[in-house]
Amino acid sequence: YPLTLAVHSLLRWVVLGAGLAALVRAMTGLRARRSWTPADDRAGQLFVGLLDLQFLIGLALYFILSPYTSRAFRDFGAAMGDATLRFWAVEHILGMVVALALAHIGRVRVRKTTDAARRHKLAAIFFGLALVAILATIPWPGTPAGRPLLRGF
Repeated sequence: YPLTLAVHSLLRWVVLGAGLAALVRAMTGLRARRSWTPADDRAGQLFVGLLDLQFLIGLALYFILSPYTSRAFRDFGAAMGDATLRFWAVEHILGMVVALALAHIGRVRVRKTTDAARRHKLAAIFFGLALVAILATIPWPGTPAGRPLLRGF
């Protein structure tokens, strides 16, 4: 559990960096009316791929390793009354599923569009919304379910 949690915690920064890079490429491409390049495509692919990996690690924590979700699953009704258990059992995973869906929908829509400006616009919208969902459901320090910004091994 501690190793998987540390990897999940550290990987979040890589996912956020990749998402921010894909968003910045999309916004600057749109603003500059730049053609869609292989680097733009790779940025979106990297963001979605890392998000997939992060989600798989998160699922292992959620369903197998986490003592918080194990406790919440034993009495889900009571867990809804506890801000920390509710965050781990419902809010965090829901936000991340939404982020994952938005990133994947954006990636598919970008691939199916041939117009460069539309590609940049779609990437900016969907990757931006995915990042908002991620940022909104990270357990930031100071929140009821808060965790350290960096968790060591």
